[in-house]
Amino acid sequence: MKIGITCYPTYGGSGAVATELGIALAARGHQIHFITYRQPFRLPEFLPNVYFHEVDVGRYPLFEYPPYDLALAVRMHEAVTMHGLEILHCHYALPHATSAWIAREMLRAQKLDVKVITTLHGTDITIVGQDPSFNAITKFSIERSDRLTAVSEFLRRETYNAFGCTACDVGVIHNFIDPAVYNRDAHPPLLRRQYGDDPILMHISNFRRVKRVRDVVGIFAYVHRSLPSRLVMVGDGPDRAEAEDEVRKLGLDDRVEFLGKIDNVAPLLASADLFLLPSTSESFGLSALEALASGVPVIGTDAGGMPEVVRNGETGVLCQVGDVDGMGAAALELLTDKVRWTAMSELGALDARARFSLDAIVSKYEHLYKTSLAN
Repeated sequence: MKIGITCYPTYGGSGAVATELGIALAARGHQIHFITYRQPFRLPEFLPNVYFHEVDVGRYPLFEYPPYDLALAVRMHEAVTMHGLEILHCHYALPHATSAWIAREMLRAQKLDVKVITTLHGTDITIVGQDPSFNAITKFSIERSDRLTAVSEFLRRETYNAFGCTACDVGVIHNFIDPAVYNRDAHPPLLRRQYGDDPILMHISNFRRVKRVRDVVGIFAYVHRSLPSRLVMVGDGPDRAEAEDEVRKLGLDDRVEFLGKIDNVAPLLASADLFLLPSTSESFGLSALEALASGVPVIGTDAGGMPEVVRNGETGVLCQVGDVDGMGAAALELLTDKVRWTAMSELGALDARARFSLDAIVSKYEHLYKTSLAN
């Protein structure tokens, strides 16, 4: 099949999943065309069956805000007409699904057609889509998609609750991991060489408000009071300064490392003992899944799609949002019980592979594409 994929190419779960999906589909012989304003950060320079179409937005003085959505629609239209794309797969509703609908209407005027599939990833429904400025266009765009998927049952319910999409059927296709990449035994323990035997707690995110990075530091401080430990913070974003400030206030500067944005986190996870994700909500929790696949138990919140990824009490511990002491106590208890930690680590890796392996999930997308074309 010839498939166009549009996603946000910068750091974030939706872009990472979309890129890995495209790479996996290309490896299966499909022709994949990425259509976006920058080469996706997880896309190598060259791969067989993979093409990149950059969206260039003209910056005319007339436009105070460059119309990326319209430029994207034109680039989609060009890719379909020039390369015979059969499917436009939009990751994140706005503006991608809207642009795809415009491109399809342009194509139909030429007696051509393309299937539009939209995958909802989270804040496009829970935050951006519910903003009064975007609510109506989000509802319109997803209802005009030929097929619609969400990355979790939680997000599927949120879509129906927020938009009452009676004209659409939302299927669930979870996010995935490559078991060969997220494999604790496949990477040398780089951080362990640096920190010795101290337990290593880790957090990976885009440091937005929803991630509650102050709580991450608070959980670590609770553990460190009883058990000398290390905290490794990976990523960057608007709340990084807030997390750094909390570290300074608690006098933990020599125990907390901020590594910034790193593309390949699998080698880091291979050295971690616990993964902390105390978010207000996670539509799925891709970073938690990557941790579990790497044999790292997760301490997080019982919110959003997290219970679909983390088996509470079996592969990690989930507490109420804001319960820093509860998560700290759970983390400390797990780190001081080697038998229980080992059981959680092994079960987490097995469960991640059993339920969220790349091959199984990519096959579901292939089936979705084929049935969409058949209809």
